[in-house]
Amino acid sequence: MPKIIAIDYGLKRIGLAITDELNIIASSLDTVSNSEIIPFLKNILKKESINTFVIGKPMQKNNNPSQIENSILIFIKKIQKEFPLIQIKREDERFTSLIAKKTILSSGISKSKRKNKLLVDKVSATIILQSYLEKK
Repeated sequence: MPKIIAIDYGLKRIGLAITDELNIIASSLDTVSNSEIIPFLKNILKKESINTFVIGKPMQKNNNPSQIENSILIFIKKIQKEFPLIQIKREDERFTSLIAKKTILSSGISKSKRKNKLLVDKVSATIILQSYLEKK
């Protein structure tokens, strides 16, 4: 069964998560620089069978799109052009960074590692993906 990749888009960094072969469990994959995302995804697609990208949809408390949404829409057009056979799904990512920080804090990871924003990004992507899987 093809796997699913979640993308927590950011202007500087992009957090990534991937499912297991049965699309039951989401695991953090990596955090990459925004400028490196296309080559990174191409490399993953050489190794893994992927049929879906789940991209976080940042919403404000009043259900309006967050300011970064326009940048995400441009990014989606870019990856649709690069990967036309992979379907794109969106998943509400409200509070995922906050949940990720709390999860990291409660996991017992050292304070110096908790400050690493790369960790927060990939944990956020994992939360986005697990949320998507639970709704399926």
